[in-house]
Amino acid sequence: MPESTSPAITEKSQPAAGTSIHPFWAFWEYLGFSKMGLVSIILLFLLPFIPPFNEEYLLRWLVSAALIGAQAIAFDFTTGYINIVNFGFAAFFGVGAYTSALLAVNFGLSPWIGIFIGAIPAGLIGFVLGVITLRLRGIFAAVMAWFVGLALMGLARNLVDLTRGPLGLNTPTLLETSSNLPYYYIIATMMLITYIILKKIINSHYGLAFKAIGQNLDAARASGVNPTYYRVFNFTVQCTFAGWLGGFYAHYFGILTPQIMLTSRTVEVLAIAYIGGRGSIWGGAFIAFPFIFIIEWLRSNLSDLPGLHLIIYGLLLILVMIFYPGGFAQFYRRMTEKFGSRD
Repeated sequence: MPESTSPAITEKSQPAAGTSIHPFWAFWEYLGFSKMGLVSIILLFLLPFIPPFNEEYLLRWLVSAALIGAQAIAFDFTTGYINIVNFGFAAFFGVGAYTSALLAVNFGLSPWIGIFIGAIPAGLIGFVLGVITLRLRGIFAAVMAWFVGLALMGLARNLVDLTRGPLGLNTPTLLETSSNLPYYYIIATMMLITYIILKKIINSHYGLAFKAIGQNLDAARASGVNPTYYRVFNFTVQCTFAGWLGGFYAHYFGILTPQIMLTSRTVEVLAIAYIGGRGSIWGGAFIAFPFIFIIEWLRSNLSDLPGLHLIIYGLLLILVMIFYPGGFAQFYRRMTEKFGSRD
């Protein structure tokens, strides 16, 4: 697994003897951010006020970038540390979306509550799937996750009386505004929360177990680590966050179709996470912004070439795997080492 140093996120460092850290910096280090990370956060929240990003259509792109960045963080939590690729990730995202939407439509539950409740069934399904499949090795768990994802998408498509299937389920929005700005701040905050929680887990003894399992499953077992327990825990956490983020999607776009569970959506998140850097947590979130802007620009200007974005994902993924297996995180680490500016 590639080790990485982040412009936004680093392991907590120990001060040199005889030195002390200002409480302000100590707080951000506790959350898992470096000084460069704090700069990134400030930029993240100031970006909508910098022309041309204050235009509504670009704000919408920012929302999409933050959403897929948050998903990439959750995806890398599993793929980057225990080497399990959840090809059903988009389906768990959809479970959270549909749960929150149906509670709002049928029971009048506030979307602000629904997005949290939607995470529960996603996590429970992930737990059951993990208990069944994560005793298996290699590709088997990934394939089973994919099959379950296809089954969940089939349910969403065929339970027309409940979900309206391909016709789409109209959902209430979080806010009564046509502006994308407040939604951007909501999803940017959710992205930071996702990172902080998952990074704290990675920095705990759970993270040590994840890394041991990801590097050598048999050696981890021989050292007393229970691989099944830690893999199921990791997978359940990932699915829970996928469902939580899906709830935001439901109440931002205002309409749900089974299309959100397509495997191609999982591939998009996978590509962002891998290009950002496996095992870095921060890489996918960082790279999502320029990447999504490029993809959205191509979609807008080359609309007569459907599926072009998937071709680009594939090509970039191949190039990254060949030349920079550690993704952008590896590139950043090499640059900071070269110029002696590691934070």
